[in-house]
Amino acid sequence: MYKNLLFTLLIMAGMQFLSSCAGCSDSGKKSQGDALTLPDSLISDAPLRLSEEIMNEVIGNISSPVEMAGLFKNSGVDFTQRILNNPDNVSRYETSYQRALNLGVYSADLGYINTFDKNNIVVSYLLAVKNLADGIRVGQFFDFNALRRMASSSTNLDSLMEMSQTSFNKMDSYLREQNRSNVSSLIVTGAWVEGMYIASNIVRESGDKELSDRIAEQKNVVNILEIILSNYASDAGFAELVQSVEDLKAAYAPVRITTELGEPQRIEKDGSLIFIQAEVSTVHYSPEDLENIMATIENIRAKIVN
Repeated sequence: MYKNLLFTLLIMAGMQFLSSCAGCSDSGKKSQGDALTLPDSLISDAPLRLSEEIMNEVIGNISSPVEMAGLFKNSGVDFTQRILNNPDNVSRYETSYQRALNLGVYSADLGYINTFDKNNIVVSYLLAVKNLADGIRVGQFFDFNALRRMASSSTNLDSLMEMSQTSFNKMDSYLREQNRSNVSSLIVTGAWVEGMYIASNIVRESGDKELSDRIAEQKNVVNILEIILSNYASDAGFAELVQSVEDLKAAYAPVRITTELGEPQRIEKDGSLIFIQAEVSTVHYSPEDLENIMATIENIRAKIVN
């Protein structure tokens, strides 16, 4: 589920740099999460321009916060619908910008709902997703009638989420193939913000250390989001969103992530034995740092859903 990422970004006139993963564990355990690391020389106030091809690769490599759903349940905190975006809010979202952002929000909510097997409210969230997808002309990727039938039985929830995820993947691929990566980037951002918002609420209630680390390690993802969104700063709504991400980047500034080489791992691939260099990563932050990050995330989320 959590995989190490190593990919090359070509920026400006063919400049190359590597973005590698950094996990999160103050105890020095092997990385369990994805974090995309930028060299300090490329993290500046000036926006970097990415080609459409590279934008597609970056967006595709940012892990959806839906993948954090297992940590939500492991925290021991009971399911709370009040922290999710109310499906009735769909009528508020009248622009493509709002619809794309909140399509991401509801996708993260669905992951949280599925984790706790709350099939009694799944349909209303699927309907919200369908309405927003129709609003940005990608509703053809969601067979709502089939999804609704599957949602009527708790025994079908795994298949339901698999089908939903397949629909989202097809939709994302279509958007990027149609040179609508600006829309795809909004969906990714909305999903990421909602996942961090849910995680923040759970941390406030439980103090869960693993989730706290997961929030803190997202510093590198924020750097990537800033680059992605800055490419569309001239589009309606994006300038304000970029400013919000810059505020979040400032909140993450005190967080440090250090990485050391661990023992190589042996795996078999295509009949051959290969070695993969493991990494041991540690995230360093104070309770005050975490509180400031969570407060900033909550502020951004409020702007998106209201």
